[in-house]
Amino acid sequence: MRINDLVSALLEIKNPDIGKLRELVDRSKQIIMIGNGGSNSFCSHISQDYTKQLQKKAYGFSDPSRLTCYINDYGRDDAYAQFIDEFYCRDTLVVLISSSGNSTNIVRCAQLCVRKSIDFIILTGFDEGNDLRVNFNKNALIDMWVDSHDYGVVETTHQAFLHSIVGD
Repeated sequence: MRINDLVSALLEIKNPDIGKLRELVDRSKQIIMIGNGGSNSFCSHISQDYTKQLQKKAYGFSDPSRLTCYINDYGRDDAYAQFIDEFYCRDTLVVLISSSGNSTNIVRCAQLCVRKSIDFIILTGFDEGNDLRVNFNKNALIDMWVDSHDYGVVETTHQAFLHSIVGD
């Protein structure tokens, strides 16, 4: 990751999107955060910060025994959607993170959110025409895309965006 690429991506974060994120989190009863790999780890981290500092019920889906149980019972592609289906309630906000925007399990979560009228936002990168953006940007309350093919740039920009509403 080149630092100049990261700085450029961070400068593309739009203040109205930060304001909208804050509004959505404030009005939500709970937040469910979903991602794979490093994004999953960050979902766990930011959900703790949202609970501690914003007094929001926020959950990641990263507990190994629960995650492997759901994957075993529902399959890799449907495990996250099943988790959302079982844990969402009225006024839930779902945060869907996929660096590529093409992860089948994350796309299935977006499909569930549309079908059940659950508020959701999408954070993606890589190709502007990725599956999440092409198929769900009209349904997503925020469609945050990072113009980079570098995981470090995309993931760090997503982190900065979600962290931007935490703190003073």
